[in-house]
Amino acid sequence: MCGPMASLRKNEYLFGERNSRFENKVFHRRRPLRVLFIHRDADAVDSCLQELKKAQFAVSADTVLTLEQGTEQIRSGSYDVLVAEYPSSGWKGPQALQLLRQTAQETPLLFVTSAPGKVSITELTAHGAFDYVEEERVAQLPMAVRRALNEKELRTELQEARMALRHSQSLYRALVDNPAYGICRCNAEGKFLDVNQALLNMLGYESKAELLAVKPPAEIFTTFASTSPPARQVRTTAQIDPIEIEWQRKNGTKLKARVSGRGIYDDRADLTGHEFIVVDITEQRMLEEHLRQQALSDSLTGLANHRRLFEVLHSEISRSNRTEREFSLVLLDLDGLKEINDRFGHLTGDRALCRLAQILSDCSRSIDTAARHGGDEFALVLPETGLGAATMVARRICELLEQDAEKPALSVSVGVASFPKDAETIGTLLYAADKVLYEMKSKRPRAARAGRAS
Repeated sequence: MCGPMASLRKNEYLFGERNSRFENKVFHRRRPLRVLFIHRDADAVDSCLQELKKAQFAVSADTVLTLEQGTEQIRSGSYDVLVAEYPSSGWKGPQALQLLRQTAQETPLLFVTSAPGKVSITELTAHGAFDYVEEERVAQLPMAVRRALNEKELRTELQEARMALRHSQSLYRALVDNPAYGICRCNAEGKFLDVNQALLNMLGYESKAELLAVKPPAEIFTTFASTSPPARQVRTTAQIDPIEIEWQRKNGTKLKARVSGRGIYDDRADLTGHEFIVVDITEQRMLEEHLRQQALSDSLTGLANHRRLFEVLHSEISRSNRTEREFSLVLLDLDGLKEINDRFGHLTGDRALCRLAQILSDCSRSIDTAARHGGDEFALVLPETGLGAATMVARRICELLEQDAEKPALSVSVGVASFPKDAETIGTLLYAADKVLYEMKSKRPRAARAGRAS
């Protein structure tokens, strides 16, 4: 799901998914390990390295002698763990160790102590240690390192999860308060449990109690049921792909809405409810339909334009090839349009085109398509209509033009062709109708055609 709910879902599961990865993590047998030793005894450092290598760590180590040197070294390099001598005569109070901890930040600090039995964990923790091992039991160092690295990773995961949770909570609050997003919660039976003010406004209800008594469209839950994941893949929630529905407002009008959401499951993978985000797209769809109509209609006459005519012809040819049912095309050419424009002006010429367009519309069934082919040329596509019936329609158009009392008087030249009888393609169908049209036009004296405009 594209959108606000997708972001909310992603953040909501971040902690659970990462925690699962942590629980299932198995350290690679040759895990790289960068260690900084702060120790004056080279033999002790060698013993530590040997134990780490025995534990299958691929160790890369640097050694310094004092805390001050350690602080400088940390600034110039990155380390997975710090191993320091304790106690050390080089320490000058807790300030140096505090500076080391500030510089190292989240890097775990382990102590190797040469004073067995005299050191308490409380004392070492106060000096910033994560853990310690006695020098005589340095074989325990790899285990202490693993514990330190595990805890460091867990702290990082926990911090990221907290940040994700805060982000998720902020996003949820923003969504609830955003007037563009209607939010609702439903139980497993499809009954509203809670809604926000934005959804009330979209659907025209005045109170929550009023809307809570109404059931959401069943289409939402039907869609979810058809896209539910198998039980073995179900986690605490399951996302629903966005769908578009019609939702009835309180006043009976239709709200076109895009709905995205999720189903909520318990630990046994049983559905316990749903959460949805609703966006009102009524105006958007109206605008898109208006633009689509503009793109496919003639701006002057309101009939289908040249592009729409070819779409319809292609569709009718495909249907005729499937059903073996014929259809017909009527081409019309308005006689004397140039003379009308020259004598009465272009406004009258435009009016003449609109008069013919109105008659074509009046003579068309709901399944027919009347179009302005271009200039003074028009077309009428008649599905499920043979050549004889189409010729009768063409005559009816001519008769209505003759009966029109508005001046100047109009006439048309007409050509009719049928598919598949007269043609096999769009081009040949137009050619066949056009040929008949110009045969008719050529038989009429020019003076007679021009006289219609007087």
